[in-house]
Amino acid sequence: MLFRSLFGSLTYITLVVIALVFVPESSPRDYLIGALVLIWATRLGQFLFRRVLSAGEDRRFREMKTDFLQFFMTWTLQGLWVAITLSAALAAMTASEKMPLDYWALVGGLVWVVGFGIEVVADAQKTQFRQDPANRDQFIQSGLWAWSRHPNYFGEITLWLGLSLVAVPVLAGWQLVTMISPVFVYLLLTKVSGIPMLEDMARKKWGSDPEFIAYTKSTPALILRKPRI
Repeated sequence: MLFRSLFGSLTYITLVVIALVFVPESSPRDYLIGALVLIWATRLGQFLFRRVLSAGEDRRFREMKTDFLQFFMTWTLQGLWVAITLSAALAAMTASEKMPLDYWALVGGLVWVVGFGIEVVADAQKTQFRQDPANRDQFIQSGLWAWSRHPNYFGEITLWLGLSLVAVPVLAGWQLVTMISPVFVYLLLTKVSGIPMLEDMARKKWGSDPEFIAYTKSTPALILRKPRI
């Protein structure tokens, strides 16, 4: 799965670079959108690549590799993921109408920063947790993971919402359909390949653990909430 992890991020980066290079006149908004996507894709690609390289494989797709239809579905979902999540950004970058940066860009940028920060911190906390031999075969419930069972996904959804807000002022007509981007990210991560898959794996491993049962009952699956004392 090393190739898959790297390929996804490279696809985002390639599409954004092409848009910036071949659009006749790029505006500051275009460069802002491009920079946000490039920062996110580069960071995530490096993180996933290092994680899979360390583990030797992506555990989530261990069983899928033996089933052609499931494996094909995984690649298909990745293609849809790139096409739909990046649609608002690409529509804005290639739009004929250009507008100066405004409060939409400010608010969207701040939302993106919050989401990106949550995702980075959550990933770092889980990586550090797993590197501690004392935590072998344990589940993380500290840091942001005490506020949400999947804080990294919450950050992911939030940053795509922010990116869409930056893009929306220059979208018109059919281009407004691309605002489905953050909705698609939310549905995919919460209903299809993200949380459902990981929750199922967690239940199989710790489903009879009283501490895990208590954690799942007191901690939201996605939205961050202050831990109950």
